Amino acid sequence: MRPRRSVLYMPGANERALEKAKTLPADALILDLEDAVAPDAKTAARERVCAVVGEYGSREVAIRVNGLDTEWHDADLRAAAQAGPDAVLVPKVNSAADVRSIERALELGGAPEATRIWAMVETPVAMLHAEEIAAAGERLTVLVMGTNDLANELHVELVPGRAPLLLGLSLCLLSARATGKVILDGVYNDVNDLDGFEAECRQGREFGFDGKTLIHPAQIEPCNRLFTPSPEAIEQSRRIIAAFDDAKATGRGVVTVDGRMIESLHVDNARRILSLAEAVGAA
Repeated sequence: MRPRRSVLYMPGANERALEKAKTLPADALILDLEDAVAPDAKTAARERVCAVVGEYGSREVAIRVNGLDTEWHDADLRAAAQAGPDAVLVPKVNSAADVRSIERALELGGAPEATRIWAMVETPVAMLHAEEIAAAGERLTVLVMGTNDLANELHVELVPGRAPLLLGLSLCLLSARATGKVILDGVYNDVNDLDGFEAECRQGREFGFDGKTLIHPAQIEPCNRLFTPSPEAIEQSRRIIAAFDDAKATGRGVVTVDGRMIESLHVDNARRILSLAEAVGAA
């Protein structure tokens, strides 16, 4: 399992920030050519990001290119294909056809087979076609919620609890799980409100997101902490697996742990929890 609890956006135009990212404990990095870069700095940022993409060790690194409808998109994809990051993140993916177009462009650009597509789903159209998007291509492995753009297009407010966005979040989660893809929650805008940020991390974890995208290094520690299985969950997972294996070995058909009947689905979830805990050094 490759952990993606904390996935930090880093501005591609900021050389100092790109250097600092090498020391930050985020699980993954998104080197951003889109929102964080002014139009007149796009070309220089593209060259800078593609030059440093391999300098982050074993950390997963994605390049966020500019959107399909922008003048920079094609050049971004060609450059990213040659740079060979772990993934290319594309904003405002609205259809399966968009995914196939991105996949073809990466292949024509000579992208390594290991370079994956991460699709940002951030429009009403994407919410209604999330399953088609998630199932559209073999390279696509991760859906990324773009909650700011979604709220803007829905004409709703970003409020604690995110009630206006819950339908869209749920549709995308269902689509990710139905197609076996990873899904990341959207960003939290107020970098000074760590209590609100932690509350949204808890909500995302309870919903079933694999992690959260971040906009500031101060958000990394609480995000990692809240998306890491607790010691209690790890211990219970071990007991569930042990009890189930013992029951199979002795021919017993009924397994209980802490008074609860255990089925194979509980064992699968326990193994998932342990895999994540081991991957982040918490087991």
